[in-house]
Amino acid sequence: MVRAYGIKVPKSLKRKRSDEELGSEGADYRDHAREDEMKNVDLIEDMPSIPIMPPVDESKKHGVIFILDKAPLEIGKVGNKHQLLNSDEHANFLKKQGKDPSEYRPDIVHQAILAILDSPLTKAGRLQALYIHSTRNAIIEVKPHVRIPRTFRRFCGLMVQLLEKQKITAVGNREKLLALIKNPVTDHLPVNSRKIGLSYSSNKLVHVRDYVAAASDDVNLVFVVGAMAHGVIDKGYIDDFISVSNYPLSAACCLSRICNALEQKWKIL
Repeated sequence: MVRAYGIKVPKSLKRKRSDEELGSEGADYRDHAREDEMKNVDLIEDMPSIPIMPPVDESKKHGVIFILDKAPLEIGKVGNKHQLLNSDEHANFLKKQGKDPSEYRPDIVHQAILAILDSPLTKAGRLQALYIHSTRNAIIEVKPHVRIPRTFRRFCGLMVQLLEKQKITAVGNREKLLALIKNPVTDHLPVNSRKIGLSYSSNKLVHVRDYVAAASDDVNLVFVVGAMAHGVIDKGYIDDFISVSNYPLSAACCLSRICNALEQKWKIL
């Protein structure tokens, strides 16, 4: 399991003392306490595991939304504990359950999320929202400023905690960093959204840089990318269905192409 983000505040800082209790040293005590508290704030900001909201220019009105579809995020009780099922560790368990191990690739989801969150596009504050639609029909909202674990094992632990508790919150302000939200995902999309599905099987082959350059800034671009090893995304709510390469690409590679094209459109270096 992944440890919750946070830092313990010394009990001495939680208790406020009055001037009568402190006597003539009251003012000095408050000054020292305030300095120690500010040091704790600086420590929190320097910790690599604490999510920090990137500075966002309010004049930037345009952004992008990503939906990772058919994400294989499923929990199973292996032995005496719950684990995120994956083909590398649980092949025998899955076969005994009559399931195809090749369909359980949460590592694809992990790589796809990192491809989005690590991009200059996200660091510039242009990622409006990121949603994950799992094969179990669960919708997960990922805040753009959250820091996902870099290692796959820690990512699995985080997903188990999320799916069991339905949310992951930040210590302090209790902001929801990851949370399960109600279906359908279209209810959470802004008005005037253009939902674009991507698949190698699409007959509409486009140069992604030209495609996003021609898109109006008045339209909210929503890219739906499959986060599974095989299969096709749900086309039920898609407005346009395109392919961005003559070759089948991984989800992470496809997302990197989209992010790069949008960075060029919005002149993000």
